[in-house]
Amino acid sequence: MRRPVALRISAASAAMALAAAVGVTLSMSQASAATGSATGYATQNGGTTGGAGGQTVRATTGTQIHAALCSRAASNTPITIEVEGTINHGNTTKVSGDSCNTAAGVIELKQISNVTLVGVGSGAVFDQLGIHIRESSNIIIQNVTVRNVKKSGSPTSNGGDAIGMESDVRNVWVDHATLLASGGESEGYDGLFDMKDNTQYVTLSYSILRNSGRGGLIGSSESDLSNGYVTFHHNRYENIDSRAPLLRGGTAHAYNNHYVSLNESGINSRAGAKAKVDNNYFEDSKDVLGTFYTDQRGYWQVSGNVFDNVTWSSPGTENYPAGPNPQSNTTVSIPYSYTLDAAACVPDVVSRTAGAGTGLKVSDGNCSAQTPTPTPTTPPTTPTPDPTQPSGTNLSIGAGSDGSSKADGTSYGSVRDGDMSTYWSPSGSTGSVSIKWGSATAVSSVAIREAAGSTGVIGSWRLLNADTGAVLTTGSGAGVVTFPQTSLKKITFEITGATGTPKVAEFETYA
Repeated sequence: MRRPVALRISAASAAMALAAAVGVTLSMSQASAATGSATGYATQNGGTTGGAGGQTVRATTGTQIHAALCSRAASNTPITIEVEGTINHGNTTKVSGDSCNTAAGVIELKQISNVTLVGVGSGAVFDQLGIHIRESSNIIIQNVTVRNVKKSGSPTSNGGDAIGMESDVRNVWVDHATLLASGGESEGYDGLFDMKDNTQYVTLSYSILRNSGRGGLIGSSESDLSNGYVTFHHNRYENIDSRAPLLRGGTAHAYNNHYVSLNESGINSRAGAKAKVDNNYFEDSKDVLGTFYTDQRGYWQVSGNVFDNVTWSSPGTENYPAGPNPQSNTTVSIPYSYTLDAAACVPDVVSRTAGAGTGLKVSDGNCSAQTPTPTPTTPPTTPTPDPTQPSGTNLSIGAGSDGSSKADGTSYGSVRDGDMSTYWSPSGSTGSVSIKWGSATAVSSVAIREAAGSTGVIGSWRLLNADTGAVLTTGSGAGVVTFPQTSLKKITFEITGATGTPKVAEFETYA
């Protein structure tokens, strides 16, 4: 572990830094509930709306947060949880229920969807207690402070991550958060913002990451390459050793961030990762972009950045800095719209907008801070439990079927029997099921119907022409899907993401 003396701040200095940061949060006279709309990659794959359209409840303890999740009708019932006060080990216990899967000593957002967690009133501080997102989708975390989460020492929480995501996570927006540590691994801390094991479509915006050995990562190892599509914008990274962030595979977009005192390295793109790095301000830092600590190279596209007192090391067998004159070595296509502030004004606009307790202010795209528009009151896009019946005959009736490994007690034939009380499930959270015919059959629409009690579990999916392997269309959630009419002998519905074990009652096909 490479650790500079600069990060080994004294206990007194750490306490002062944390007190100052929390003071900002606690000095708020009034913080509004979730405001604005998701940005960046969190807008893709169906978008990120959190608990919009659902019930709003107030929580002042971690146990109450868990109780709110467990009191919902189902694990995907939309809910906004307004949090005020200090959440710690003493007030965070496990709560049980059919719509939740919680644990003591951590805020557990596991196997759920459609949730907003937002700090209100005098502020929300998660003290030595991490937020863990696992096998979940459509999550918003806004206006909170998470501080001093440890993986060793006492107490421990969330593997030492302030906010950690793992295992088939989709569509998370973390906004106006303050994530703090008081050192690195030798002091018991890990990452401030980590994503691994198939986590995709995430945005971190208007947040502060400070005083940590590790800012965050995408991918836990050189073989964990199923993560990506992450946006970082208008964040302040300050006094971070490395991983700002570390990218292993996948695609990331970093724009209008202010990086101050990156002590060892900054954006570390490796193992084939691609980073688009636009209009950022790097200050008083070392090796802010490149591939470091490995010979598995990554790539970057750079434009409009300011490098203010940045030093660069010499290239080596496991050290490939992008500077001293960073040049692009790839191109990255960004699928969403965004407006860039000029890099020169980034320190100022980020200082007025980033972190919890700043009134959720955002940049107007012209280097000025403004209050965002209220969150739309329309409910989120959710899977349709009973999709509109397409016209014509269901061609699946009487056809054949097969698929990937199925769960015990389920059958491929259940998706083509016209009976909603029977179903097929994969052996895990992902898998595929197919409808097949003896001769080529024209198909232009399908209806995927989930079994009772499991609506909303299916997340991302692909529809394939199994004859050729061609992707007919992709999407998220069950319902009716249309596509250009295709003549084929076999069509496959492949589930690539879910919040639990999917149950497909019917896979209907129509001409």
